Order: sequence, then C-alpha cells, then structure tokens
Amino acid sequence: MTNNHVHIKSKLTAGETNIFTIMSKLATEHKAINLGQGFPDFECDEKLKELVSKYVSEGKNQYCPLSGLPKLNQTLSKKMEGMYGMPINPDNQICVTAGATQALYTAIVAFVNQGDEVIIFEPAYDCYTPQIQLAGGIVKPYPMTYPDYKIDWNKVKDMVNDKTRMIIINTPHNPSGTILSEQDMNALENIVSSRNIIVLSDEVYEHLIYDQEEHQSIMRFPALFQQSMAVFSFGKTLHATGWKMGYIVGPEYLISEFKTIHQWNVFCTNSFVQFAIADYLDKPKNYEYLPSFFQKKRDRMNQLFEDVPLTPKLAKGTYFQAYNYDQVSDLDDLAFAKHLTSEIGVAAIPMSPFYTTPPKDKVIRLCFAKQESTIEAAAERLMKLKG
Repeated sequence: MTNNHVHIKSKLTAGETNIFTIMSKLATEHKAINLGQGFPDFECDEKLKELVSKYVSEGKNQYCPLSGLPKLNQTLSKKMEGMYGMPINPDNQICVTAGATQALYTAIVAFVNQGDEVIIFEPAYDCYTPQIQLAGGIVKPYPMTYPDYKIDWNKVKDMVNDKTRMIIINTPHNPSGTILSEQDMNALENIVSSRNIIVLSDEVYEHLIYDQEEHQSIMRFPALFQQSMAVFSFGKTLHATGWKMGYIVGPEYLISEFKTIHQWNVFCTNSFVQFAIADYLDKPKNYEYLPSFFQKKRDRMNQLFEDVPLTPKLAKGTYFQAYNYDQVSDLDDLAFAKHLTSEIGVAAIPMSPFYTTPPKDKVIRLCFAKQESTIEAAAERLMKLKG
C-alpha cells in the first residue's frame, strides 16, 4: 500500500498540546477533583436556559447580522455606558463573536502583520502567543513574577520601538488573579499616546472583581480607548463557558477593520442564544451580583484551606487563585501539579506554561468557580500534603 500523505509544514509547534488538555486528561484518569481548568461545576440560571429554549421554539434559528443581533448590541451599549461612562454606538462599535478567543484571534490577525512586534505580559493566557505567531507577528514578553505580578511601566516603555504594533493587556488577570489599577492604565495611555500602537484589552473577567475594587476597563479612559479594543465573554459572565459566546468593543475605525476579517471567519454567531442574552442582560441584577457571589467562593476556599500548607496570593479578580507550594515540595511546578493530581487527587494548573521563559517560582493555579462541596472535598484531600 502506497503512502499518499502530503507533506505538512505546521505553522505552530507540531503536536503541541496545551496544559489544560494535559491536566484535565490526568484528572480524569486519576478521578481527581478538577480545580485546574477554569469552568464552573454548577449550572447557569434556569431563567436563562428558559429564554434559550423559548427562542429556539419561536424559530430564531437563522443567521443574525454580522455585528450581532441589534437588540443584544443595544443592551450591551446601555450596560457599558452605565458601568464605565463610555457611550458605545451599538451599530458600529460592537461585534458579537464566537467566544472571546475568536475575538482575540480576529483582532490580532486584523492588525498584526509580518514582523510586527506585540508586547504581552506573562504569565499570559496561552492563546496569545500562538495567535500572534499565526499572524506573522513577533511576541515580546514582559515577565511578571510571584508574589506581586506587578508591571514596571518604564521597562515597558523601553520595550516599545517602531516595530511595536500591539500591546495586549488582561485585567482581571488570568492566571495570577491580579488587577490593573487606574495608575497602570494612565501609564499605558502615556506610552501609546501618539504612537501607531493598538491596545487589545482582554476583559473577560470584568465582573469578577473583589474587595470593593473597580474594574479599570479601557472604556474609563477616553483617549486610550481611541486606539484600543476590549474583549468580553458571555461564558464567564453567565456560567456558560460551553456556549463560546463573546464580543468586542472599540472605536468605529478599528471595529470596521475587525469586521472585515470576522466576516470571512465565522460571519456571525448563533441567533437564539443572542436573543436570550439580550433579554437576560437587560436586567442589571443578572450581573451585578457576580462580585459578591465569587468573592464568597474565594473567601470560603481560603477558610477551608487555612490548614493546607499552600500559600495563597489573594485573588483580586477572576475565579483563579495562585498558590506557592515551596513549604511542601522541591519539584518544579509541572511535576508538582502532576503529583497533586495523581497522588493527592486534586488537579491544578502549573504557572510555567504561561511563560516564554519560566521563572523558578513554585506556583500553581487553582479555580474556585466550584460548588462548596467540591471545594470542601478538595481541602480534605489537600490536607495529605501535611504529611
């Protein structure tokens, strides 16, 4: 039998598997409690599910406009102006996407060309680097390190040159659970002002912010917003990550260019879910409860983990918390995460895969978007670390 395989030259590292797939597979094999991958183990609101069913039954099953359902975009416009004080035109400043990842990818492909440099802040969510590489761009990582994960903006300024095309920020930040301050955003604005640089702001955890802090969206900074786009996730807001629904917001000239790529990518996203979300988010109570809801989960995890020999970096946002484990092991973070999963029965995510050049920090990430019973069971198993 002849081998008729064609030769393939991979645009990315051939066969590379992301850390979430690796750890979730290991968790399944060892029947571990999965505090690694970031998804809730509880259901979304029954009212939201009823709305989805209602619109399927009513025949809202055909294509939506490329930018999104007008009713949904109007709801989002009202929501964002109410939260951030920025008027957003629902007709030309919003595009509904097939999840935040597709929004990020489309924005990067739309604006990053061969040889352009893109500054990212590591530990960085793992889709940024391959997306930049697929666009022909060059990743320029700025390393943030445990325990503060702070940014020295003077060092960032030194990284900027004529090849810098984009800076990607993420606040609240996955995987560290930190947030950017007003001072951070002002410093960023000063760096990009009068330069041919686009800021891509990953704000998918906008509602998951704690201790009476305010989310510093780019929409709070009018001058910065004029050369920025912000990406959001309905999955994170609605406890429905599998729906893969998100949206992007920006000035008209950037969103117009974004849509030229979006139309040849997915064109539009599913219709009946857009109708349902438009109704659901029209009531602010359906998202205003989120900071309190997840802060209680964070605080409960910290209470239950008090006697566990892991040191938490208190999460100020997201539903992730970083933990230092140097009291209990000399293993590197990947080996320790695998040990935790296979021997202790709790799956975690190591921090090193989020870096180009990993530091020697002994840090893992755990997810607290779980039922209390799940967190209690994990705490019980983690007590084995005390020996």
